[in-house]
Formats: sequence, C-alpha cells, structure tokens
Amino acid sequence: MAQVLEFKLPDLGEGLTEAEIVRWLVEVGDVVAIDQPVVEVETAKAMVEVPCPYGGVVTARFGEEGTELPVGAPLLTVAVGAPSPDASGEDSEGSGNVLVGYGTSEAPARRRRVRPAAPNAGTNGSPSGGTNTGPGAAPNGAPRAGAPHAERVARPVGTAAGHGTEAPPAEPVHQDGPVPVISPLVRRLARENGLDLRELHGSGPDGLILRADVEYALRAAETRRTAQPTAPAPAPAQGPIRSSASAAGIRVPLKGVRGAVADKLSRSRREIPDATCWVDADATELMRARTAMNAAGGPKISLLALLARICTAALARFPELNSTVDMEAREVVQLEQVHLGFAAQTERGLVVPVVRDAHARDAESLTAEFARLTEAARAGTLTPAELTGGTFTLNNYGVFGVDGSTPIINHPEAAMLGVGRIIPKPWVHEGELAVRQVVELALTFDHRVCDGGTAGGFLRHVADCVENPAVLLRTL
Repeated sequence: MAQVLEFKLPDLGEGLTEAEIVRWLVEVGDVVAIDQPVVEVETAKAMVEVPCPYGGVVTARFGEEGTELPVGAPLLTVAVGAPSPDASGEDSEGSGNVLVGYGTSEAPARRRRVRPAAPNAGTNGSPSGGTNTGPGAAPNGAPRAGAPHAERVARPVGTAAGHGTEAPPAEPVHQDGPVPVISPLVRRLARENGLDLRELHGSGPDGLILRADVEYALRAAETRRTAQPTAPAPAPAQGPIRSSASAAGIRVPLKGVRGAVADKLSRSRREIPDATCWVDADATELMRARTAMNAAGGPKISLLALLARICTAALARFPELNSTVDMEAREVVQLEQVHLGFAAQTERGLVVPVVRDAHARDAESLTAEFARLTEAARAGTLTPAELTGGTFTLNNYGVFGVDGSTPIINHPEAAMLGVGRIIPKPWVHEGELAVRQVVELALTFDHRVCDGGTAGGFLRHVADCVENPAVLLRTL
C-alpha cells in the first residue's frame, strides 16, 4: 500500500528563512526519483533547484509559481511504494545528503507520469494540473488541521503572485498567545510600518503569517485611508495638471535578490560610519605589464585579477581594513584570510560573489575563479556559500563607463575599493605633459576600524602598485 510523505521546503542554509517558487519541474502524477529536482526557487541569495528526498508519485503541490513560502512549509506530497505501469522498484526511503533535514544518494531517473495512486489526490482543474495548492489545504483537498477559516485569513490565497482579485480586508481579530511568525523579515516589515501582527491571521500552514499577508494588510490599510469621501473637484485651471505622487508611478516589489541588496545597503548606511577617500593614478604601466604577461603565453590574465592581487598585497600591509566590528563585544575583529568579494551585475540585479582565500592565489588562479563565479552569477546558479563570507569587496564600476563613485560598504565588511574606467588623459609624467592611461580609485572605509591615515596609506599603496607594478615584487 502506498504511503504518502510530505516534503517541506528545507533549510537552504546561510540563515535563509523563505523562498519564492519560480518554476515547478514536476506535475501531479509524475513519477520522481530520489534526488530529482522538483522545483526551482529564488532565495535572497540565489536561484536554487530543490531535490526531493523521496521516490514515488507526486500527489499534490503546494503553492503556485510566484508564491513565497517559509522554510518548513509543505512543497509537495509523494506517494511512495505506489504501483505504476512502468514501476522501476524505486526505493521509498530518503537518503542522507545535501539538504538540512533531508538527503539523497541515487541519481535522478527520467520523469514519468501516471495516474495518482490514491483516489483522494484529485486535481483542481488548474492549467498546471496541480491539486489544491492553497497553503491551508491537505493533500486530499480538505482543510489542513489548524488552518484558519477562509474568511479570517489576512489575504486570499493566490493574490500574492498576482492571481485572482483581492477581497475586502477582514475585520481585525486580536490573537492571544504567541504570534505565528518565523521570519524575522516579516516581523521587521510589520514593525517598521506600525502593523500589529496579533490582528492578522496568516495564510500559511497552521495560520503562519507570511510576508504577503503583511503586504496585503498594509495595502488594505492604505486603501481605507485614501477612500475617504471628497468634495466635488473644482473646474480645471489653466496650465498643466500634476497628478498626485501617491497615485502615480509603477510599484516594483523589493524581493529576492533586489530586496536582499536593499536590506543590506540600508543596514550599511544605518550602522557604519563610513568615509570615502579617492585618488587618480596613472595605470599606463599596469596595462603594459598585463599586455606583456598575456603575450608570454599561457592563460590570459584579466585586469580584475591584477587589481585583486594589488588589493590583497595592500591588505597585508593594512590589515585593519580586512576586519569586522563586533559592537556587542565592542571589538574590532581583524581577519586572517582575505575572502574577496567583487560586484557583478546580472539580469536579476547586483550580486557579490566571493573568491575564497584570495590572498593565497596568484593572478592566473584569480582570473580563473573570477571567470567561474561571473558565469555562475549570470546563469543564476551561485550557491549561498558563494555569495557570503566576504571580508573585503572590489567594485570595478569602470565597466559601466563611469569615472568615479562613492561605494557603499558591503556590511559587515569594513571597506570597499572602487575602480573607475581607465581612459587616456593629460598627465605630467617625468616632468613633462603626456597622454597617459588614468584611473580614479576610491576607498570607502568604516571609520570605527581605522582613521584617515590608515585608509590613506592603503589607498596610496594601491595607487603606487597601479602606477609601478614592480612594487608588487616585494610581496611575492
């Protein structure tokens, strides 16, 4: 007899508490193998394919594409041990690999579709062929135990992803006891907008309050404020009519990668007393050195790799800038390893992949790692581990055709070096006016970890290496 097992959204690591369903890879009735990816989700760090730890027949899916689910919420149910016309003797037990609380070991098999084994796993007639996908529904379509009644949820199921029509807000119901919220992001969103979470009933499993519930409640409150009766409008005056700022414009949700970037930059500005210093440098000799390296044969060396090598050499001299601040202990923690982040622009927004142990790599190794991480960033396949743990960031915004900027520190790091475009400019070289390849370098640093003398010394050393790459020979 088939046993129906529920697969919940696993802990994806790095403190992530929720993920958005981007694309389902299976449908109800499909036969899945242990370790087979079943859904593609987007976290605040990256796109991730989630493998299923069970093998069997998919009997239900929970959540449409675009729905945001907390860690621990049901993703799908699988009937294991169910007979099928082409059953392959799939092992019904989960393995021990990859996901926190789950695991796999067998290679995924080709996807097959059969009729659901149990008669209570019917479809709801949706184009995706899924069963009742409401967060408060059980696999057989009945209400999940402990789920709130339909008219008491804060938001109709399906409206978060743009499906369906929003219903009038329910009357607030004050809850006793702990508020069912597990996401600190949801709590913060409510707190910053003065919303009492005890007046909401969530649409998640067992009444769990999701971010979409809070956003719906805030929109409903805004609608009530703006729906006051108004006097008849006066006759239009001559000249242009300006629309209200609150009614105009396109609203773009801050979620996923863009939302994570917004949160991090806002925190950086709130917590870090930053300062910026900059200097112009003659990069002519650096460009010549790179040309000579690449002409000597072997893998090509990127300019970013040379700048990274210069950064690690400067951090060895000024370790204060490779640190973080622990305000609870009131200590500056200087870090031994340099895990170098670099800004990469992608279709999904700005991400900062991290090159581990950059201080121990030569220019060739740095070039290869930058290329690998950049390709993964563009493909959306970076793992959370590849996007966290940086100790210093290098931002080459010169690729956008700009000369300078004031970088925002990538919290909780202590500094970021910004590099503008390298262009021909008039420059006094050896006492005479000449056309040289000039670049603007900018350093933003946390004034708690050092003073201007240290920051200036770091930036001057970087500029000296750019102008005379032979200076690097001292550190090799």
